[in-house]
Amino acid sequence: MLVNRLLVAIVLLPLGIAAIALGGLAYAAVIMILLGLAAWEYVGLFRAGGWQPAGVVVIGGTLALLVGRGVDGFTSAPWILSLIFLVSMAYHLVAYERGRDQAGTDFAITLAGILYLGWIGGYFISLRNLPDGKWWVLVALPAVWLADSGAYVFGTRFGRHKITPRLSPKKSWEGYLGGIPVAVLGTAGLAALWAWAAGPGVSLTAWSGAALGLAMGVLTILGDLGESMLKRQVGMKDSSNLLPGHGGFLDRVDSWLWASVIGYYLIVWFFL
Repeated sequence: MLVNRLLVAIVLLPLGIAAIALGGLAYAAVIMILLGLAAWEYVGLFRAGGWQPAGVVVIGGTLALLVGRGVDGFTSAPWILSLIFLVSMAYHLVAYERGRDQAGTDFAITLAGILYLGWIGGYFISLRNLPDGKWWVLVALPAVWLADSGAYVFGTRFGRHKITPRLSPKKSWEGYLGGIPVAVLGTAGLAALWAWAAGPGVSLTAWSGAALGLAMGVLTILGDLGESMLKRQVGMKDSSNLLPGHGGFLDRVDSWLWASVIGYYLIVWFFL
């Protein structure tokens, strides 16, 4: 399994870094592929649990919100969201009339997937489109990996007290608390490195990196636990097997979704 995980990382990591560096259409296309596949996995999870979200609407609505975010930021969001709600309800009204008694619940699941992966996921694009966005993305997202890595090391060595025995029994308070300083210090160092590489005038500093590291270390675990909640409810271990050794795309982006929106607002409110 370790070999599979390494191979997937070796293939995907350079592609991701290249897309971040290029920005624009290339970056947006990668995000759309990533979250489009995550939306497909989301639908599959709930169908495995006996619900029937509208797959074409979840995937199409997610992609529509991502396209809108890439084209004009938040300007088109009101009419896109309005259309998504109307189309979703119409779809499930027809499903109910055809005998699907749980269509109302299916409607809620459909909307939840679109909003989570399309609206929240759109902050991947908004974050990259900020001034110096390339560097901010290369700080905010790795902060999650640093927090996770620190939590794994400390949890393996010192973990005794479980945070959420039902949701994720391997996560411990010792690991969680150990991962936070790793994220703070590691992200501060990474931000200082990127600020040096970018040259004079960049808005990124070691202090802003430390603040992002703290926020990611404290909060993004909730994204991981949130996806665990969905999988536990339907009795699935992974969202899919598309990424050998890693599970699915939804398994990979669960914490990054939180990182993108939290990072975006912290940067806009305090660092720009």
